[in-house]
Amino acid sequence: MPLIKSISGIRGTIGGMPGENLTPLDILKFSAAFGVFIKQKNTLSKTTIIIGRDSRISGEMVNNLVVGVLLGQGINLVDIGMAATPTVEMAIIQEKAQGGIILSASHNPQGWNALKLINDQGEFLSQNDSEILIQLAEQDNFCFVPEENLGSYFFNPFLSIRHLEAILNAPLVDKNIIAAANFKIVVDGINSVGGMVVPELLKMLGVKNIIELNCEPTGRFAHQPEPLAQNLTQISNKVKATKADLGIVVDPDVDRLAFIDENGEMISEEYTLVTVADYILENFSVIEVAYPGQYQKTTSSNLSSSRALQDIAEKYRGSYEAAAVGEINVVEKMKQLKAVIGGEGNGGVIYSPLHYGRDALIGTALFLSALAKSQKKISEFKAQLPEYFMVKDKIAFSPGLDLVGLFKQIKENYKKEKIIDIDGVRIDWSDSWVHLRASNTEPIIRIYSEAKMFRAAAKKVEDIKNEILAYIKQDL
Repeated sequence: MPLIKSISGIRGTIGGMPGENLTPLDILKFSAAFGVFIKQKNTLSKTTIIIGRDSRISGEMVNNLVVGVLLGQGINLVDIGMAATPTVEMAIIQEKAQGGIILSASHNPQGWNALKLINDQGEFLSQNDSEILIQLAEQDNFCFVPEENLGSYFFNPFLSIRHLEAILNAPLVDKNIIAAANFKIVVDGINSVGGMVVPELLKMLGVKNIIELNCEPTGRFAHQPEPLAQNLTQISNKVKATKADLGIVVDPDVDRLAFIDENGEMISEEYTLVTVADYILENFSVIEVAYPGQYQKTTSSNLSSSRALQDIAEKYRGSYEAAAVGEINVVEKMKQLKAVIGGEGNGGVIYSPLHYGRDALIGTALFLSALAKSQKKISEFKAQLPEYFMVKDKIAFSPGLDLVGLFKQIKENYKKEKIIDIDGVRIDWSDSWVHLRASNTEPIIRIYSEAKMFRAAAKKVEDIKNEILAYIKQDL
């Protein structure tokens, strides 16, 4: 499995040969490159980096390697232990650190890990900065400090609580109305960090009836970690069996969020952001009072996200613009637009008044505030939103595939339609769209389609998939 280097970090499977997998040598090299990169950006005499990890079995090994390298470069480290990705991002801002590293392969299955690299703004590195870091790593020319100049190591797991406290104080999070709703909630923490922080957040929000599934952070995932319906049968059955009001599902590092309704049916992860955005834009006057002139009634998501977000923005006389896939691309677009809410259709909610990062915890607090105020069941709540059906598929490819040629051929095939090519190829029709792109995190081509009818979306995916397979066969 090739080592994947992108704006989403350095990612691969543990073990194997250097350069082909995420081995100790690769971890050392890219950690050192990040240390050099951060020190070059920083004019202070001492640099501080925040580090946190999910519960993956390889996490302790990777953590020890990263810590050793950075201390050897004279960098101070604040280790917050097992923590959510958004918690590390928030800690960088709160502690005024110069950067951060999150050890998590996010939605990838057991056996994977990654170095997710964060700048001093608590945001992922830009495309340009990622390329600089990769060049530094490939030069493999590092100098370490003498003993008297080694960095200092601090272990501070309490920064997670500061993140939760900031959520409770965020505008439009209504702790009192959530507590009064007396929700019964099932939480699936997939035996990772979510099993620790989601129940803790719910308790702080006044939720008393919490049923925990897979909430021991052992790193042995109870099911495939991507929050898709086929992976969530256990929590769906538990919600029905216990007559709970809803279920909450997060991925291993808690930056993706999905919900299960009272009937045990998954609310598509695409609708996590849409639901929260509907609540935020409806109550935008609260944001205007809290942050006068700082945010606009605008939204953004990536090209693979539901058109429902655009519909919601227009419903409240706001605006919407799409960004290329990748959290930092959406963040840059949101900053450009002064967007108050945005994110990705994979269940990633970015709430600008808190911080610019996908955060399942603030997403949960805002969703529960909206649900409690509506006094509706979650299925009724979702029924108020624009209805679309999305189909997601993928095709694995070998490293030698000519992706540029493939996308050029697809554009030629659909040249009469509206084409957006800032990230792969998206083809738009009046009532539907299809988007194909190479993944930032796996050697696959992702194919997403959306339409008002499921059958129409499935047909778009099938047609594009057949065209891709025909090209791959021709390219061999």
